Amino acid sequence: MSLTGNIRIATNYTVFAVVATIANIGFQDISLRLYDGPYSFPTSVLAGTILGLLVKYALDKRYIFRFEAKGTAHNTQTFVLYTVTGIVTTGIFWGFEFTFNELFETRGMRYLGGTIGLSIGYFIKYRLDKRFVFSPVLVASSE
Repeated sequence: MSLTGNIRIATNYTVFAVVATIANIGFQDISLRLYDGPYSFPTSVLAGTILGLLVKYALDKRYIFRFEAKGTAHNTQTFVLYTVTGIVTTGIFWGFEFTFNELFETRGMRYLGGTIGLSIGYFIKYRLDKRFVFSPVLVASSE
């Protein structure tokens, strides 16, 4: 791939990571404003994570990897693989967010920790997805 192509992918991936981060953290905040009872914090993190996953998958699939599923089963298989690679990176994200929450005990610092964790996680996730989810070899073998 050309340098221009690599820069375009890196720029788009960064923009999409920011969009997914805003969706994730924003949905956490909305969730906490709607429910502030027992387990509200972990529930909000889980809700934000799910929304962020769906947003990022849709954007990555179409604009980063230019992936077209060969049907519902193929799309489901790809989404499952995408989710599996996200388990490791979600651990990084949650680790930062929960640690910042414990250390600083403020919503703003918790969200900063989540943003840092998501940034690190997305950097790693791109490499995992390129190799294990949207690899031309894997896509061709599932046809």
